[in-house]
Amino acid sequence: MKIGILGLPQSGKRTLFTLLTGRSVPPSRRPGETVDGVARVRDERVDVLTGICRPRKTTLAENHFALCPDVAGDGGGRDWLDAARRCDLLCLLVRAFASDQVYHPRGTIDPEHDRATLDAELKLADMELILNRLIRISREKTSGQSAAQAIEETTLRKCEQALEENRCLSEIDLSPEERTAIGSLGLVSLLPWLWTYNVSEAEVGRDFGPGTFTVSCQIEQQIAALEDDEERREFLSAMGLTSTGLDRMNGAAYNTLGLMSFYTIGKDEVRAWTVRKGATAPEAGGKIHSDIRRGFIRVEITKYGDLIDVGSERRAKDLGKVQLKGKDYVMEDGDICHFLFNV
Repeated sequence: MKIGILGLPQSGKRTLFTLLTGRSVPPSRRPGETVDGVARVRDERVDVLTGICRPRKTTLAENHFALCPDVAGDGGGRDWLDAARRCDLLCLLVRAFASDQVYHPRGTIDPEHDRATLDAELKLADMELILNRLIRISREKTSGQSAAQAIEETTLRKCEQALEENRCLSEIDLSPEERTAIGSLGLVSLLPWLWTYNVSEAEVGRDFGPGTFTVSCQIEQQIAALEDDEERREFLSAMGLTSTGLDRMNGAAYNTLGLMSFYTIGKDEVRAWTVRKGATAPEAGGKIHSDIRRGFIRVEITKYGDLIDVGSERRAKDLGKVQLKGKDYVMEDGDICHFLFNV
């Protein structure tokens, strides 16, 4: 899964990307270049399981981020489009902080205007792709039209109407067949969007409406500069926060993508694995190794809450808390798994 960070110039995208991934963006970055990085998904359950198992190694789940080129906001070049369409989720960053050191291209801070500009740019890009494809389909129809082309045209007309009504394509009801018909176009408003406001320290608690998220890169830089965990906790407490904005945003992206975690534990390693909600046990096993999915026999499941209640795997087994599940089992968030397979 890849999350694209997208926004207008000077909105804080580079800073957010570096804070999330720990990867600095080189000053020599070429115009239009995308930079990739990985952010670990903080998970309190992993910390608890590590405390119980005392493994040699602990591995968190990860989100993959792509720092996309700037959206110009003037209907001009679209270097950002190819990068955005290769993502599974777009984190649309809106500037909501004032700074004498960081200029604003328009000369004034207006988050809702910037959001509307960004929204319009993405929808306009989709509209142009759709109209160009409809022109090509019209030419191709002169020699006859297949059933697949007919479905594509009908679906594109439905998408065109939605965009004319200023709706995102993710809001309209498309069947799997319709999604497949237009899949090759890479329409960015079909992707889930996470509207993220980069606020100043004074505006941390500001509510920008439903479906939005706030983060203060200013505060996150201060937190990152603290080396001691206790100092970080005290800093967060003084700000009235229980976790960093980066951790909350990482988790919000995880949830928006419809993902959840399951775990494998032992003396060698405690590890969080990522799977889509609704995945079956063999699909989850395949995240660990393709051989597990191919040769799946069954999986031993211990519920996280049960393990915490009894204190150990051995105790959970003695008390009948370990369940044996087959191929049809639908994974649940927090499942602790031991897969049995044969290839």
